[in-house]
Amino acid sequence: MQPQPVAAQSRQPQAAARLGAVLSPVIPQVGRLMVRRPGCLSLAQGMVGWGPPPEVRQALLRALDSAAVQPQRAADLDRYGPMAGDPALIAAIATELGGRWGLDLQDSSLLVTAGSNMAFNALAQVICDPGDEVILPVPYYFNHVMAVQLAGGRPVTPSAGLIPDPALLAAAITPRTRAIVTISPNNPSGVVIPAAVLAEINALCARHGLFHISDEAYAVFVHGDVPHWSPGAAAGAGAHTITLHSLSKSHGMAGWRLGYAAVPSALMAALAKVQDTILICPPRLVQQAAIAALASEAPWLADQLTALRQRRRQLLAALQAAQAQGLAASLLAPPDGAFYGLLAVKSSGSGEALMERLVLDHGVATLPGESFGLAAQAGQATLRLSYGLLDQPTLAQALERLFQGLQMNGQS
Repeated sequence: MQPQPVAAQSRQPQAAARLGAVLSPVIPQVGRLMVRRPGCLSLAQGMVGWGPPPEVRQALLRALDSAAVQPQRAADLDRYGPMAGDPALIAAIATELGGRWGLDLQDSSLLVTAGSNMAFNALAQVICDPGDEVILPVPYYFNHVMAVQLAGGRPVTPSAGLIPDPALLAAAITPRTRAIVTISPNNPSGVVIPAAVLAEINALCARHGLFHISDEAYAVFVHGDVPHWSPGAAAGAGAHTITLHSLSKSHGMAGWRLGYAAVPSALMAALAKVQDTILICPPRLVQQAAIAALASEAPWLADQLTALRQRRRQLLAALQAAQAQGLAASLLAPPDGAFYGLLAVKSSGSGEALMERLVLDHGVATLPGESFGLAAQAGQATLRLSYGLLDQPTLAQALERLFQGLQMNGQS
């Protein structure tokens, strides 16, 4: 008997209506524009131009070779592992966070995730009941906003300054507030928040019974005089401070999807529900790579950072030259951390419109300030520039396209 055709429905199945309130990711939007302009150079996506240290691939080969001849080794890699991560990697992370960054881990537990974005998403699921609030100072990181929205929470986005003013953050606290988020070194501004400011925000969270979520994916990327400091290093901070780290940027492992977090131990039972549902356990072969990455950082990373700082100087010099030729543009703050800068430019339209014109007309991609909560003002738009991905000759070409395009935009 032949199956009967399904009767046509008057209404097709749709995604849940609540997804309509979630921000749309900007990176795929820029990617679609770049497809329309072959040869477009990218100052948009936040990646570095290097891959992991050689020891990482060597560790993978050793793990695979040993698995080929040792049944137990093969079973260890092929089967599910501990929800939070394999003990050897957890130990390496404890050394990294406690030894290198001085975190007080007494009341903390460690969790390995598929990138620190996944860690933030899991935390939003765990700390937010519907309608609960998370304070994300502007400029925020758009994926943080999206994660809070997906969890049913409400992002609260005060304009507290590129170095957040703790008093303005305190004014945004309500009975529904669950956490305050800081990012230092900052994406998108490149600002490194001073230790005294972070300590004051951390103490503010403790007084109000809030979590302090400290995104430190760019911890090693400091180029100025202000050093990186982790709020989790404050005595007793572990009970309310969440520290996020990633191998995506520092070790050139964006596609490997390996991040980790130090979280209050009281959250682990709830986080296990999210982790077990989405990931079950971190990929075990990638964990072997992560152990090697954490063990082989210096002097390999020092060489990468030296080259990156040269590209930072290249950006600053190119901007200064363009300004000398009359370009009405300036950085909102010294880009002393990460590999970003926020460029305020003369424009009659939005940053989003300017971004599209730069891609299609001039072959260079940036990100609009609106994606980070920076609304265009009268006669001015904001763009985020990322100088981490391109080598020096290609970066020079991208900056030439950018500043020529901005000159033409200012004259139109």
